[in-house]
Amino acid sequence: MKKKIYTLSDFDYFLPEELIAQYPAEHRGMSRLLIVNRKDGQLIHDSFYNISHYLHKDDILIFNNAKVIPARIYCRRSTGSKVELVLTKHDTINNTWIAICNRLKRLKAGEILYPIGNENINIIITEKLDDEIIIKTNPDLSNDILAKIGQLPLPPYIQRAPEPMDYERYQTVYAKKEGAVATPTAGLHFTEEILKQLHNKGVAIAFLTLYVSWGTFHPVRHEDISQHTMHYEEYYLPPETVDAIYNAKSKGGRVIAVGTTSLRVLESVYKEGEYISGYGETNLFIYPPYTIQSVDALVTNFHTPKSTLLMLVSAFAGYDCIMNAYDEAIKHHYRFFSYGDAMLII
Repeated sequence: MKKKIYTLSDFDYFLPEELIAQYPAEHRGMSRLLIVNRKDGQLIHDSFYNISHYLHKDDILIFNNAKVIPARIYCRRSTGSKVELVLTKHDTINNTWIAICNRLKRLKAGEILYPIGNENINIIITEKLDDEIIIKTNPDLSNDILAKIGQLPLPPYIQRAPEPMDYERYQTVYAKKEGAVATPTAGLHFTEEILKQLHNKGVAIAFLTLYVSWGTFHPVRHEDISQHTMHYEEYYLPPETVDAIYNAKSKGGRVIAVGTTSLRVLESVYKEGEYISGYGETNLFIYPPYTIQSVDALVTNFHTPKSTLLMLVSAFAGYDCIMNAYDEAIKHHYRFFSYGDAMLII
């Protein structure tokens, strides 16, 4: 049977604006959870704090422990006009940053920008690329300086400025490795109490790091989705995580990726039936009819129409299964996107 060739339009759906979560649930773990059985399409409605009911002893959860930095910087040009920058990637060798900005066409290489409220800090545009710029700061952009001049880069569909609570709630409780400009949102629902419940049940927990870039929000512009190119993102898969995966599998446990970022790392390193630990970069673009082999289940949020993330989960669970699940979630008024509700696809 010939496999269907999917186009960008296949991944469009109508979402009422009121279902786009502008704030997180009042308490972590209080989000709703839709259980999706990808074998038979069965759907179960539950609460996230009951997720342990659907996991088995000897399963292993793989979390992305990347931590979001205050990557959005509002600046002023020497002309007085304002410029918004979002840092996307740090070049540690040259101590420069790649950034996107809202005034790209007007900016020039060599120009100096001044962070609003901290004009004693200079941001020098060292190079102008097709859709990004490379910047260097004076003094160097340490974590302390970034904390002074930067804001938390909430996603574009959250139509408000960051508030004090966002600096806690837009991070996972296990966030550790600074460098991401978007949070691995599937992990936002986990609390210390839920993690303890899972540990007590015999569910293993392990970590990897993928520094989520602003490219996660980059739109697919081609109707022929095979023409889309993903941004590269840096990852690290520790040897101890690989050992924990093999240990779980030897006992019959399932490998469960927490978030599409964890899944992309595991799928990127899975070669000829083996997980290869270490540092690397991936621009792996997963879409139907790609067959995912590295994981058995996935915890994920609900993703934007026509996004690469929606394509990834459709490849994992099957296009019809996911679109039916999304229809059901909309019908039952689930909350969507970064601060929204979650799915467990088994």
